[in-house]
This record gives sequence, structure tokens and C-alpha cells, in this order.
Amino acid sequence: MTKNAISATLHCLTGCAIGEILGMMIGTHYQLGNTVTVILSITLAFLFGYTLTFIPIKRSGMSTRAAIRTTLAADTISITSMEIIDNLIMIVIPGAMMAGLNSGLFWGSLATSLVLAFIVTVPVNRWLIARGKGHAVVHAMHGHNHEHMDH
Repeated sequence: MTKNAISATLHCLTGCAIGEILGMMIGTHYQLGNTVTVILSITLAFLFGYTLTFIPIKRSGMSTRAAIRTTLAADTISITSMEIIDNLIMIVIPGAMMAGLNSGLFWGSLATSLVLAFIVTVPVNRWLIARGKGHAVVHAMHGHNHEHMDH
């Protein structure tokens, strides 16, 4: 179960990291301020995180509506957990968000925030999988529950 939780968290980390890094880069580059940058990062993290789950589920033949429901059930708590931790870390490290894109402080803080978010989210995903929720929903429905598929 821990192996599945690590796998689910790595999957979540991929989408979150793409959105988080992109949001932080845009916000830092344009000096949008911490609040706007955090909102942008969270929005993009959810967008990329959900997209990376939705596309393969949809390609498996599931209806769009069922694929959306499955994606939301699989990723919402995991992405939320990851986003709380990584944005909190970026906010509490003095000057990290305004350090600039060519600053070691910015990139070191961002890398640290993502690693810590991963560490905190693995037990969250393990707890969800043990209860048949989170990514367990994807595994249960992915190609096995044909009543939710278009034919």
C-alpha cells in the first residue's frame, strides 16, 4: 500500500510541480505579489494535476462525465495537501518568492517546498488508498467498470 501511495504521490507531484513552478515563475517574473502568485500557482497546479489524470482515464474509453468525476475523486485531496505545504513553505522562507528567477534562494526554496509537499502527501495518499479513495478510485474504475464507459 505504501508503494501505491508513493506512486500516486509522484503522479500528483508531476502535475503539481508543473503548475507550481510555472505559477511561481510567472508571478516572480512579473512581480505580481505573494497573494496573486500563490493563487496563480495553485490554479495551475490543479489544472495540470487534473489534466494528467483526466487524459489517460478519458483515453481508456470512459465517458467525459465519469472521467471528470474519477479525476476529481482521485486527485482533489492529494493536490490540496501538496499545494498547502508547498505554498506555505514558499511563503515562510523570507524573500523566496521575490528573490528572482536567477536566484538560488528562489529555486532552492521551490525545490524544498516540493520535496516537503511530497513527504507530507505520501501518508495522505496512503490513508486514502486504504479507504478505497484517492488514486484507488482510478485503479478501481480504469478499464474495469464498463458501466461508466461510452461504447
